[in-house]
Amino acid sequence: MNVTELHVKKLIAGSYEDFTVLYHRYASQLYAFVFHLTGSQFIAKDIVQDTFLKVWLNREQIDLKLSFRAYLFTIAKNQILNEFRRQMNNPIFSDYMHLNMEENFFENTTEQKIDFDEFNRLLCQSKKKLSPAQSRIFGLNKEQGISVKEIAQMLNITEQTVRNQLSAALHILRKEMGKYSFLLIISRPLKRQQIIE
Repeated sequence: MNVTELHVKKLIAGSYEDFTVLYHRYASQLYAFVFHLTGSQFIAKDIVQDTFLKVWLNREQIDLKLSFRAYLFTIAKNQILNEFRRQMNNPIFSDYMHLNMEENFFENTTEQKIDFDEFNRLLCQSKKKLSPAQSRIFGLNKEQGISVKEIAQMLNITEQTVRNQLSAALHILRKEMGKYSFLLIISRPLKRQQIIE
C-alpha cells in the first residue's frame, strides 16, 4: 500500500487530517484540469471545492482498489457537465465549450486560450456601447438563442430590422472585443427546443 492509499484509507475512516493532505496534493491538478476545459477561474474554483466536498461526504463509499486521482477527476468531469447543462441557455457559453473541447484547441498555446471570465467581463463592458435596441436584440439572439423571426414577432418589427440591428451590434462588439471577437463570429443562435433539450 503506497502513501496515497494510506491517506485514502484513513480518509475513509473519517480522518480530516488525511483529507486535508489529499486536498493539498490534488487540488492544483484538479483546478488546472477544470480551468483548461471551462476557461473560468470562478467555475474552476467552485468545481474543485464541490468535488472535494463530495469526496468528504461520500468518503465511506470510496473504493480503495480504484485510483483516487481517477475518482477525483471523474467527479470533477461530472460537475463540468452539470455546469455545461446549467449554462446551455447561453449559446455563447455553449459555443465556447464546444470550441474548448476540440482536440486541436487543446494543442493551442496558453496565450491563445480563452479566459471565459475575461470574455464575459469584456462583453458586458462592450455592450454599453450599443444602443438600447441593439443591446436588446443581441441579448435575445446571441444570449437567449431566440431566432430572428421570433424576435421580429416579439418586438413587432420586420426581420430585416432585426438583422440590421444585430449586424450593427456585432460590428461594434467585434471592434471592442479584440482577441475575443472571433467567439462572436462563430457563435450561432440555438433554437428554443435545442435549449430545452
